[in-house]
Amino acid sequence: METVKGFKDFSGEDAEKRVEIRKVLIGIFEKYGFEPAETPVVEYESFVKGDNSNDEAVSDIFKLKDRGKRKLALRYELTFPLKRLAKNKKLPYKRYQIGEVFRDEPISANRFRQFTQCDVDVIGSKIKDEAEILALTKNVLKEIGIEAVIYVGNRKLLNEILEKQGITKNKNQVLREIDKLDKLSEKEVKANLKKLGAEKILSVFKKKENYFEDYEAFKDFKELKKFCGYYGIKVEFKASLVRGLSYYNGNVFEVKGKGVKETIVAGGSFMFNAVQSTGISFGLDRLMNIAKIKNKKEKIMIISIGQDKVAVKIAEKLRSKGESCLIYYGKPSKALGFANSKGIEKVIFVGKEEVKRGKFKVKEMGSGKEKYIEI
Repeated sequence: METVKGFKDFSGEDAEKRVEIRKVLIGIFEKYGFEPAETPVVEYESFVKGDNSNDEAVSDIFKLKDRGKRKLALRYELTFPLKRLAKNKKLPYKRYQIGEVFRDEPISANRFRQFTQCDVDVIGSKIKDEAEILALTKNVLKEIGIEAVIYVGNRKLLNEILEKQGITKNKNQVLREIDKLDKLSEKEVKANLKKLGAEKILSVFKKKENYFEDYEAFKDFKELKKFCGYYGIKVEFKASLVRGLSYYNGNVFEVKGKGVKETIVAGGSFMFNAVQSTGISFGLDRLMNIAKIKNKKEKIMIISIGQDKVAVKIAEKLRSKGESCLIYYGKPSKALGFANSKGIEKVIFVGKEEVKRGKFKVKEMGSGKEKYIEI
């Protein structure tokens, strides 16, 4: 039976790799003082849409109805439930959440209808918190072996540029077209902007960073860049950076892995319940494709050759010491083939002779080396 189009199973090495990445994410999120939260997958449709019903992501939500004919929807991201979670919390409220989100949209090689987001958000934030989130991001990517570039833009600055260029009509549509610059060719984007009378804005985005010093909103980027310097983080200014969701109101972030077209981490600052906030989201599925991380825990398999009681005792002793261990009951020849298929590093033989001597043969599957140990 095949999975539904746009959905995917994970098992074996892929599943193990995802677990290891989650461990890294949770460890670093908690080091920076973020606390965990969980929210339902199913919400009221009106709550999911919120005030952003014109956003492309919101228009792609999966809609449902329960037996009571209530209009429901699957969550499309992890940020909007914060409206409920953050109520009556002492600020700043720093939470992280890792969970599945769903979008009924066209699929591609790296785009599915169910994917896993790993979010950190600060409700009641300052620009200093934005820098800390980018520091956290850098540390996560370093830990899982991804080289990346952090791009920063500013939504207020984009609005200033539009005003200065005399673009007063169809602002949201113009921003949507600008947001396609890393998906379409400049020629295609220019043609789309020309229909809106806004093609001249593209020349502004080619200007060097110091050109934007005269814009009021540029000071927010400069302050962020200063604090990023305290953390030893390099960020690249990108005036054309929009990010799709309309609720962003300040600095926005986008992280590209070297040699990868798709964005792997993204976020920005926004107003939530009349409180300035900021956050960033890691896409677990895209991280998995390029992360250079392996299961750090050595796998051990015990082969019981008619000595089940002793094999169980050895396995439990190893497990009590934090080792990952499984038992194979059967012929050694089949057991070794099974061990190879599972990527098991060490095999311990537990037979009548080994029990009698009190020493057990250990085989390293990679090198084929063997030795005897006491347990």
